[in-house]
Amino acid sequence: MSTSLDAILLLVSWTYASLAPYTKVEESFNLHAIHDVLMYGIGRESIQKKYDHFVFPGAVPRTFVGSVLLAALSKMFIWVGLYFGHVTDKVDIQVLVRLALATVNAVGLSILRRAVSRRFGGPTSVLFVLLTCSQFHLLFWMSRTLPNMFALFPANVALSMLVDRAPNSTRPSQRNVHWAIALLTFAAAVFRSELALILGPLVVLAIVCQYTSIANILWIGIISGSFSVALTVVVDSYFWQKWPLWPELHGVYFNIVQGKSAEWGISPFHAYFTSHLPKLLLSAAPLSALGFLLDNRIRSLLVPYLAFLVLLSGLGHKEWRFIIYVVPPFNIAAARGANWLISRKKSTLFGRLSFLSVAAIIVTNGIVTFLLARSACANYPGGAALYAFNQLLSDEHNVHVHISNLAAQTGASLFLQSHAPPFLSGLPPPSAYGRPVDWVYDKTEHLTINEMTVAPHITHLIAEIPELTPAAMSHWTPVAVVDGFDGWALDTHSVKKAFEASLREGLSAITSLLEMRRSEKLAILKRST
Repeated sequence: MSTSLDAILLLVSWTYASLAPYTKVEESFNLHAIHDVLMYGIGRESIQKKYDHFVFPGAVPRTFVGSVLLAALSKMFIWVGLYFGHVTDKVDIQVLVRLALATVNAVGLSILRRAVSRRFGGPTSVLFVLLTCSQFHLLFWMSRTLPNMFALFPANVALSMLVDRAPNSTRPSQRNVHWAIALLTFAAAVFRSELALILGPLVVLAIVCQYTSIANILWIGIISGSFSVALTVVVDSYFWQKWPLWPELHGVYFNIVQGKSAEWGISPFHAYFTSHLPKLLLSAAPLSALGFLLDNRIRSLLVPYLAFLVLLSGLGHKEWRFIIYVVPPFNIAAARGANWLISRKKSTLFGRLSFLSVAAIIVTNGIVTFLLARSACANYPGGAALYAFNQLLSDEHNVHVHISNLAAQTGASLFLQSHAPPFLSGLPPPSAYGRPVDWVYDKTEHLTINEMTVAPHITHLIAEIPELTPAAMSHWTPVAVVDGFDGWALDTHSVKKAFEASLREGLSAITSLLEMRRSEKLAILKRST
């Protein structure tokens, strides 16, 4: 049973990675860093002349530590894929990289689940898995190469250290507290500095509750902090060719001291509690509140995470991914509340209603997650367009395709540049199958359709639909059009039909109540004159 629960977490995350293989622009730094490490190696000359981050550096430097580690782990997945013949294109490598990251984070959740089983019992750990799988964001995104998803594994293992103890234990072991502090220090220094806002309240709690001494905390902090800073400075100074460089310190200075994060939008103080957290937890939120009220163990567990939410709310720019680390502890609280409800005597009305309410919450989560997953799979038109372009024109030579900004931001990654070098050692290039390898994939920014029309070297476009003027289209021939997700609409005709039809026809009509709205986003064009 225990292994089956762990396998469910892994398989759900793998399913998401397979159904939505493309990526968004916020994932691109780490994804392209992994691409460059795998394709070019880590020699100084390759870094200086070939690595993508010197062309598109981003607003602030990001760490290479996670990218290098994941590239090394991905090699094992790639070798297995090559051996069984499942890797035939560079895009397959992108999927395997994401499967590797999903595996790492699934292992972190499995370690946490086992700690939950020991602390709160087997039924609570089962409910923890059911609730986690019924929610969308955590499992969908934990295979994606955001810095937050690299930080998720140490954050979850640190949480497991605080949870893993006997049911009646009044405090975690000193050893576990020290490991939790060390892991959060590492994750905050290397991957995401906001984790310091969990670490701080945890340290205060450890001192107040006498989990360990101040001297021990200082000693652990100095050792883990020095190691973490030294690691990121050495690795990132090398890859960015700047000395000394501590990326997360740059991020803190840019976003907080200079206040630049506000340029991406400002949300009210309460947004994490009233918008982002409910979106992450879905209908498990009331179960979390119930678990918090029922069990003192849950209250002590959630203190650092509630403090984290309050402290982080002081920063104007807010995104759900900044608080992804609170989903597992809140799900533990929800699982505890759900276990209490389903444990009521079924002979009473309250017991039966309690059981049905938990089932309804999980089913409701599942329905919402299904809709969100369908939306997400249709929300990467750039990846779909470039993949289609590679397939439709696979026999043509001397192709120079310009990739628009929308396409680049919604999935047109380096791994999809199938007909141009570099190629992974051990993976036969397209030329081995008689396909071209002389294409140019051009992401030059701020070019108008007219400028590209008068540039004779550009033979094809993946262009945004609104930019296609009639005058420009006289020089281009449409090859294909790629649509994308716009939203959901209620089909009122299906509602009326459901009430008027027979039971079978009515149920069929109900399943089509919501209609996905899509519109044309990108066009694949070939020069005609």
